[in-house]
Amino acid sequence: VDTFKKENKALRSVVETLEKSYDQAKSLKDDEDLTKFINQLRAGFNQLMDVDKHYRRKENLLFPFLEKYGISGPPKVMWGKHDEARELLKAANEALRETSISRDELLSTIDLLLRPASTSITDMIMKEEEILLPMCLETLRIGDWFEIYEQTPEIGFCLYDPDTEWHPEGKETEKMEMPQENGKIVLPSGSLTRQELLAILNTLPVDITFVDKNDKVAYFSQSAERIFDRNRAILQRDVRMCHPPHSVHTVEQIISDFRSGKESRAPFWIQMGEKFVHIEYFALRDENGEYLGTLEVSQELSEKRKLQGEQRLLSYQK
Repeated sequence: VDTFKKENKALRSVVETLEKSYDQAKSLKDDEDLTKFINQLRAGFNQLMDVDKHYRRKENLLFPFLEKYGISGPPKVMWGKHDEARELLKAANEALRETSISRDELLSTIDLLLRPASTSITDMIMKEEEILLPMCLETLRIGDWFEIYEQTPEIGFCLYDPDTEWHPEGKETEKMEMPQENGKIVLPSGSLTRQELLAILNTLPVDITFVDKNDKVAYFSQSAERIFDRNRAILQRDVRMCHPPHSVHTVEQIISDFRSGKESRAPFWIQMGEKFVHIEYFALRDENGEYLGTLEVSQELSEKRKLQGEQRLLSYQK
């Protein structure tokens, strides 16, 4: 909670600086070069973009623990508000790319895009500190907070870097063990040690997430270059809660079609900045055709799309 509040303090400071700039804009002259002023605004909004880490930690770490205690409504609503804030920030940053605009155009941009974007940040801060964080303090246990603390560095911090480590007293570290036979996991096509299996799964050039037949996230791989955030807090979480509200209906349709046997594969591909990401969902079934769950496989294909000709000579990749 202390970390969330300190990040909020930093975000609030950036917004306050932007608010002063909005007021100063009214005093600008009609024929004044606005490049420097707009660049100052852009610097502030670049800082606000860091709020994505703050929101992702809530979505992928805090919300799953609340759901385990039966609290799903507020997180779902708040996630939707996160997405609204992200879109507003994106629009504001796009608008600030243009520096050759008039004073009146700048004032309109401030009223229509910039102020709503920065206000969405402070509105969310109020919701967090008056509703969400007190709810978390009442609900979550010390072990829950320690899990959140341990996994936070995977996502990162927002405009704040903690300088101390937290070591709660009495916290026991539990290690998950996999079923083994004579020290190895026996499969129809061979056997592997636990270390070998983990190394294989985490070395594959894809991100893998498995959702079991009860629609709970049961496993995810830990490849070196992940595309999407994954952490232990999502394990045994309903997969619907792992996606933003606007895409839940697609998730439900895929699961329904896979479970019924109507469909078995669903490919998607999206552009994420410079990354071209291929995402495919597979229905997993046993030898009798019974539904076991859904496998999500994601891969970044930007470099592979550039390949031409052949590569037959030995060449190592760094």
